[in-house]
Amino acid sequence: MAEPTIPRDSLILVTAANGLIASHIADQFLAAGYRVRGQVRNVQKCAWMTSLFDRVYGPDRFELVRVSTPAEMTDPAVWDEVMRGVAGVAHVLGAVDLSVKDVNAAFAEEWPMHAAVLDAAKRASASSDSRMRGFIFTSSAWAAYTPDASLRQTLTAKSWNETALDLSRPSNGIVTFDPAHADPKYMLAPFMAIKTRLEQAFWAWVEREQPAFTCNTVLLDCVMGRCLDPAGPQGVPSTAGMVRWVWDGTYRQVLDAMQPQWHVDTGDAGRLYVAALQGKDVDRERIYGFGERFSWFQVRRLMMERGKGDIVPVVDLGTDQTVVPNERGAELLRRLGRPGWTGLEESVRANMESIFEAEKAAKGASG
Repeated sequence: MAEPTIPRDSLILVTAANGLIASHIADQFLAAGYRVRGQVRNVQKCAWMTSLFDRVYGPDRFELVRVSTPAEMTDPAVWDEVMRGVAGVAHVLGAVDLSVKDVNAAFAEEWPMHAAVLDAAKRASASSDSRMRGFIFTSSAWAAYTPDASLRQTLTAKSWNETALDLSRPSNGIVTFDPAHADPKYMLAPFMAIKTRLEQAFWAWVEREQPAFTCNTVLLDCVMGRCLDPAGPQGVPSTAGMVRWVWDGTYRQVLDAMQPQWHVDTGDAGRLYVAALQGKDVDRERIYGFGERFSWFQVRRLMMERGKGDIVPVVDLGTDQTVVPNERGAELLRRLGRPGWTGLEESVRANMESIFEAEKAAKGASG
């Protein structure tokens, strides 16, 4: 963009920077000419990020800062220091426990952490030398809907996962997934409910506090593609690691139960944050990070077509029929010179290359 809202060389805060999504967000901001401060829980374990980014982008473009304990996560003074000099925030930090049992308790534990970061951003924006221009809250596709290939659903900017919220109410009796009594497609209903309530709480905060900076959410569906350090400490994590399950023939019960939905490439995920924070016209929006429909059955087929050889079969559950408002995301990607969304085949190929690098490194380490 010729005249971005946040000038290049400004400092961007990326929380939980060592994760699959956040590491690509940091990478894309650095590639776009920004400096990045990455919040992590353990600076020593994440030193690979500094080494990698220093090598690619030069020194003094990336720094790590530790915020680790629950007490620190909700301490205003800690986040005020982290926020010093920051012009934009890509907030990715969050719980990753898919087996949450008590939705109310989990929400009560997690939301204060997000509120602390938001409040710190607002305080920073009120200072006389403030550079704060934008905040992006990372949500999930699952905050909008429960994937179900048997249904034709249409999502909008106002769609919420009411199915997950209903299933996760204690009165319903399905606070956590019980394989003996629940449809497999609802096995993650409590986790989906948490994601829904957290994004709703974010928008309630925006409505109440009316911050001067732009506020947006990015709803990402299954993220796969290239990993930044597959042969090193990062490996092939998160949902990119699920692609490895297909590769290795493991965790078949989980893959066979997961409904077809949408994928988004790791690079596209990072670019959405850059374009959203740069755009003067991008404010108070829910941006759908949905690139192309996919199923694990498709992923297996693409792997075999690319020469992986025989792989343990995955159940064919059909194709997601959901109509999604993902054109805004494609438009934002085009602003950065991209053709739009990266296709599933390209993402699977890149993910396979990362898995191959990781396996090669593991074999070398074992002699």
